Amino acid sequence: MINIESLDFEKSNGLLPVIIQHFETSEILMLGYMNKEALTKTLDTKLVTFYSRSRQCLWVKGETSHNYLELKDILADCDNDALLVLVNPTGPVCHTGNFSCFGEKAKPKLHWIYELNQIINQRKAAQDIEHSYVAKLFNQGINRIAKKLGEEASEVIIEAVSGNMPRFKEEAADLLFFYLLLLNAENCPLSDILNILEQRHK
Repeated sequence: MINIESLDFEKSNGLLPVIIQHFETSEILMLGYMNKEALTKTLDTKLVTFYSRSRQCLWVKGETSHNYLELKDILADCDNDALLVLVNPTGPVCHTGNFSCFGEKAKPKLHWIYELNQIINQRKAAQDIEHSYVAKLFNQGINRIAKKLGEEASEVIIEAVSGNMPRFKEEAADLLFFYLLLLNAENCPLSDILNILEQRHK
């Protein structure tokens, strides 16, 4: 993942600035600092651990709130004196309750797709078929969801041919929504599909 010995801890008196980034959405979540011990613990436990400059001790992000940062990868910059840490956050990252310490403007434009995917997962798990259309579809099974996706694909084609751009956009949004439903029904992470597209591009 990363070679600790290649990092230049001496340049900043034993500490490296650490940028925390969501591994799926690329959203910048926070800035912290690590010394060699904090980085070692992060690698060992797979939970991001910082060095607190005010308290002068190690602290595991989420040890109080339980909003941990699950480690996915660590990258060093070109001078080996700063780190980019890719994580899966288990809850809001900022102490204010915001998802990111940098606020809503830090969100990538496509972040909402991941939020929608999380909502679909929550509705699926809740199984509240009386109050949730999504839960009802999951309860009806994969065949019903696949059929619904096919219906939406047909409607997108119809509107594309008709030249009705407002309707085409509406149907395209519906198609994306039911595509996410099908991925969830198959327990297939959206990131797996994006990885395939990325590999094809290479």
